[in-house]
Amino acid sequence: MAVPKKKTSKAKGRSRRASAWRVRSAGRSVCPRCGAVKRPHYACGQCGWYSNRQAIEVA
Repeated sequence: MAVPKKKTSKAKGRSRRASAWRVRSAGRSVCPRCGAVKRPHYACGQCGWYSNRQAIEVA
């Protein structure tokens, strides 16, 4: 069984754990029908289309 040769510092361990705390920006895609910016896998808020069909009625 592997055993560490040196003690890992607090900073090293904390920085490793902190890598999971990053805030990432939400993904963006373009609606193929109207060209508006929208979230992937969501119906377009401008035209209401999703997956080549009218998903929601937009006034």
